[in-house]
Amino acid sequence: MRENLPTIEQMECFIIYGRVGNFARAAREANITQSAFSAQIKHLECVLGVKLIERSPRGSHLTEEGERFLPRIRKWMEGLREIVDDTRLAVEEPAELNVGILRSLGDIQMNRHVARFRELHPNLQLNVFDMPTYQIHQAMTEGRLDVVSTYFVEKSLPDGASLEDYAIVRFCRDNMVYYGPRMDMGDKPLTREEILERPLVLYPSSYYMNRIYTDYFMDTPRKYRISARLSSPYAIIHYCQENEAGALLPDRLLKTLGHREGIYPLEVPLQAEGYLIYRKDHPAARLIQDYVNQILASFQSSTIKEK
Repeated sequence: MRENLPTIEQMECFIIYGRVGNFARAAREANITQSAFSAQIKHLECVLGVKLIERSPRGSHLTEEGERFLPRIRKWMEGLREIVDDTRLAVEEPAELNVGILRSLGDIQMNRHVARFRELHPNLQLNVFDMPTYQIHQAMTEGRLDVVSTYFVEKSLPDGASLEDYAIVRFCRDNMVYYGPRMDMGDKPLTREEILERPLVLYPSSYYMNRIYTDYFMDTPRKYRISARLSSPYAIIHYCQENEAGALLPDRLLKTLGHREGIYPLEVPLQAEGYLIYRKDHPAARLIQDYVNQILASFQSSTIKEK
């Protein structure tokens, strides 16, 4: 005798399979064995009385019934999560969000927005981590972060992630400037050659942020004269204040910190776009959206890019 309704676990397993299209990967994401995952799918098919996934020695794929069922059950699960989230907020059950901020983007301004968001949600526990790109990627893959701010979308997403499953929200466009408070660089915008004539402060070799600089100077004949490699923009700023060296840093970050001297515009503009990323089906998606809206409002931006 068939059961009347499928379980939440069965439907979640099917949604995961619909996203990744592979039993082994789906089982890993569901954190169960492949045989247990397969059993969940078979039980779901038994309850529904239809085959959702066609299996063969060459692989597997959704059947026509599975293709029709997937978007409907996704929508239903999103509605269920919204109901659960609303109920939890209504009784003021403590909530927690883990926020990852790209270290080279600079977290001082973001921290101010986090403080404001905390005032609006006093029952919320916010944990903020500043990380390089590779650590954000690892933390997202392991599910340790709920929302991140980064310059590098693809490099920050979990392994095997589909862009369709993530909200990708642009919140700023940072203009890079040359910061050299102990350097006399004249009054005109600096050429790339002029920048490379002086000692330059970069990030550690493992930091993906260096790729932006490499691309920027790619067609210039000179090479870097590296003065130091430091792990945070704040350390870089302090080093430039103490030594005759310069660095390429976000103009926004420098002004937020109150620095007005020793900032030089670039003859060839260099920009980096900042994005907020989170899973669309995250259990706390509505709370995360409130956080995103707070960031957008504070940056006076309304440009939202979803993939």
